[in-house]
Amino acid sequence: MKMGRTKLLLSDFVLSFMWVWSGVLIRIFLFKYLSFADALLAELLKTTLSVTNMFLFAFLVKVTRGGAYNPLTVLADAISGDFNNFLYCVGARIPTQVIGSIVGVKLLIDTIPEVGQGPRLNVDIHQGALTEGLLTFGIVIISLGLAMKVRENFFMKTWISSLSKLTLHILGSDFTGGCMNPASVMGWAYARGDHITKEHILVYWLAPIEATILAVWTFKFLVQPVIKDKTASKSKSD
Repeated sequence: MKMGRTKLLLSDFVLSFMWVWSGVLIRIFLFKYLSFADALLAELLKTTLSVTNMFLFAFLVKVTRGGAYNPLTVLADAISGDFNNFLYCVGARIPTQVIGSIVGVKLLIDTIPEVGQGPRLNVDIHQGALTEGLLTFGIVIISLGLAMKVRENFFMKTWISSLSKLTLHILGSDFTGGCMNPASVMGWAYARGDHITKEHILVYWLAPIEATILAVWTFKFLVQPVIKDKTASKSKSD
């Protein structure tokens, strides 16, 4: 059991490290090494690469048997589990993901200085918190629904999840960066030195965490019973 948890922490660190690198490498590949006169073609390629990247990480999550790069994913599972698992996720897995992101960003900046400074808040703190909260609530509800309805269909589950995340990211990109990943944002904020500011903690941590908890409770008490009733009615009719 202890060895399994150690491997899971290692997987969390590696995936978090890789996640911050993957987004930057995609942008560099598109804007530095490729040049399209057609803006539509450029956007199509960007979307294709983003979805492909999400498929890759979904596959890595499956291969590592639960490795994660997003604290919100871990938190959503932990809320529904037992207390010991909750403590393990909050006290070990989430900090490991944060450390993996920080190390990944630091190495990125040292290796490729022109990568920029990561996502920033472009609106006031309350609008930013509301934006990240709504985006997080939406993606958690979608993820919970997919886990219940298409659990065994890896391709369909990943396809819907990827397009949903990409859509929500685009909707929030001009406001907060549309991150929905506190660990990834923490990596960049730590590099800038503003990871302990009120704006960062409220917008990129408290709001998404509260939205995740609310989404899990909403799904548990409203959505899940409806799905179970429909399943039961279908079984009786058969």
